[in-house]
Amino acid sequence: MITLSRRITALNRGLFAFAKWLIYAIVLLMLWEVLSRYVLSSPTSWAPELATLIFGPFFLLGGPYLLHLGGHVAVDVASAKATGRLAVGLKLVGLVLAAVFGAILLWFSVPLVMQSFSYGETSYSAWNPIIWPAKAFLPLSAVLLMLQALAEAIDVLFEPEAV
Repeated sequence: MITLSRRITALNRGLFAFAKWLIYAIVLLMLWEVLSRYVLSSPTSWAPELATLIFGPFFLLGGPYLLHLGGHVAVDVASAKATGRLAVGLKLVGLVLAAVFGAILLWFSVPLVMQSFSYGETSYSAWNPIIWPAKAFLPLSAVLLMLQALAEAIDVLFEPEAV
């Protein structure tokens, strides 16, 4: 079980390592847009929209690994002082809530992505790219969040001293 936990965390760590570099692509796109607009007097129609489409995966792929790091906003008034079984129980309750959130997100996002794919949905802008690939990161990140919650629960149950 610990091996499964380590593999899930490694997967999310790798996706996080990839996603954090996407911010540089966004910065370069926006820099190009500013130069095109103010230096070349020829603004693009695609750079701001592409930056927006890249921001979704950047944001979503970081969430599951952030759960591992404990970086999410938490109300830890009780859990900061808890020890032993109470600390383990509170950690598990938080992980169950994270998994439930992921399940709800998955439940509602899959039909939206499927509909977007089947319609060939575009952004209806001047550039007009298809947008289902960007939307597909929502259910993917929900699955990754649920898997990371499982991995953290495995760690808590089989290595409770890590809590």
